[in-house]
Amino acid sequence: MSQLLINHIKKTIDVSEKEMECIMTFFVSETFKKKDFIIRENDKVAHIYFILSGLVQLAVTDRDANEHIISFAAADWWETDYQAFYTQTRATQSLKCIEKTDVLKLSYEGYHQMQKEVPAMTHFFLHKAVNGHISNQRRIFSLITLSAKGKYEHFLKHYPLLLQRIPKTTLALYLGVSRETLSRFFSESK
Repeated sequence: MSQLLINHIKKTIDVSEKEMECIMTFFVSETFKKKDFIIRENDKVAHIYFILSGLVQLAVTDRDANEHIISFAAADWWETDYQAFYTQTRATQSLKCIEKTDVLKLSYEGYHQMQKEVPAMTHFFLHKAVNGHISNQRRIFSLITLSAKGKYEHFLKHYPLLLQRIPKTTLALYLGVSRETLSRFFSESK
């Protein structure tokens, strides 16, 4: 399973076999069951997670106990509460498994040490951060400019493989539409 991470890294940077062996020493595997929390709000966020298999959702709960889904992450994606991880503060978001999920986790200390030992990883993480920023801007843009149907079509265009894996109630929360509206979109697209 770590071959997925090796291939993922090699798509972005060139590293020697020796450097890759060094990189892999910083990761620890862990498995979570469906509905397990990897991170709960107010936890100390000590790791960033590379998803090997499964599906997770990153969410925040507002003062009225309403859940707002920020993102999903599947195999070959990274996820954590980035603000809490990088600032070493308490989580303001939760990371929950929608499916049984296998991850490789990288500690905060390991993240920094790895970049000292393999400087090319700094470029790798910068590349991932820039792509994540672009994706977040695209999501914000869709939330403020698109109709309910437009949000659904945007999701379908960018994440077609996730559509059947995410429960409709969860997807409706992510899109900011009612469950009934989402069901209508499903019916129309068949």
